[in-house]
Amino acid sequence: MRLTGRDPASGRTLRVTVEDGRIGEIRATDEPSELWLAPGLVDLQVNGFAGHDVNAPDVDEATVTALVRSLHRAGVTTVVPTVISAPEERIVAALSVIARARAADPLVAHAIPYAHLEGPFLSAEDGPRGAHDRRHVRPADLGELRRWGDLAGMVTVSPHDEAAIDLIGQATRMGLRCAIGHTHATPEQITRAADAGAVLSTHLGNATYALLPRHPNHLWSQLADDRLHAGFIADGHHLPAETFRAMLRAKGVERAHLVSDATSLAGMPPGRYRTPVGGEVELSATGRLSHVGTPFLAGASRSLADGVATAISMADLTLSTGLRLASANPGRFTGGRGVLRAGAPADLITFAWRPGDRTLDVRTVIAAGQAVLET
Repeated sequence: MRLTGRDPASGRTLRVTVEDGRIGEIRATDEPSELWLAPGLVDLQVNGFAGHDVNAPDVDEATVTALVRSLHRAGVTTVVPTVISAPEERIVAALSVIARARAADPLVAHAIPYAHLEGPFLSAEDGPRGAHDRRHVRPADLGELRRWGDLAGMVTVSPHDEAAIDLIGQATRMGLRCAIGHTHATPEQITRAADAGAVLSTHLGNATYALLPRHPNHLWSQLADDRLHAGFIADGHHLPAETFRAMLRAKGVERAHLVSDATSLAGMPPGRYRTPVGGEVELSATGRLSHVGTPFLAGASRSLADGVATAISMADLTLSTGLRLASANPGRFTGGRGVLRAGAPADLITFAWRPGDRTLDVRTVIAAGQAVLET
């Protein structure tokens, strides 16, 4: 199998061969191409997409498979399903369903390296809690963490007390990737969380109080700590352009990545809906997802391909840098995916894009060496 497209970094046309599910030869060619060629996108935070929701009470293996297939069509070849705060039995059930879906389909197993638990060990306070149900937010519990099983590969924790900081240390030693998020922790507690092993900040700049002390506060502490890689939701709603640009410059491109934080309403028509993530919500024509009758966000509804295009516009990035934020950078946390290199997994996309576009117009997707979209 061969794929041809323009290199976002150099503008040259590349021809890539695929052999046994891996990238083979990468060769420059004089053949013209109207499409760009890049690694498949890597999304570390996906609650749902196109009507498929891993947090739904009736989630089953077909839902997980359909979620992966839908995200493939949007250019995402590595998917980290995100299970939010819920009763323990619901969390374990969702993880079990994801595990069975992986066991039943090799392509799903390749797409999903592990699951992300965003909660339940979060702040219970209004603002930091975000859209998480207060009834299901609870103190850090190492016993529950161990009962989640092997598929729990990432956990977002609010390190606002000793139990949470200790859990971060224990989880890190168990091999989990620990993220800080939905928190009212002090700057000192943020530092101690990083000391204990936290390596990520979950959708930094969101899920906090409407008003914070000028300084110090937990946002400054996370931006300043080079041990923490920051995820950002670049959908044009969660962060104003100036805020995103300033945070990206403070953290540095090398320590930043994009996430969609998509709910099941991503890719759906505007209207009012009821979902497990957010309850009664309204999706506007611009993609803003909010609680009905309030100005508060209820999750995100745009794809990671949208996020790349929006990030480029908001922060005046090159196409190559925008793609890096959604491929190689998050790929560090999925075994080194998201790179265009001989021997790497053959997860590739071609797409059309021009400056000012609101999304990447994905035309071809190869996942694990298989063509899953050709238009």
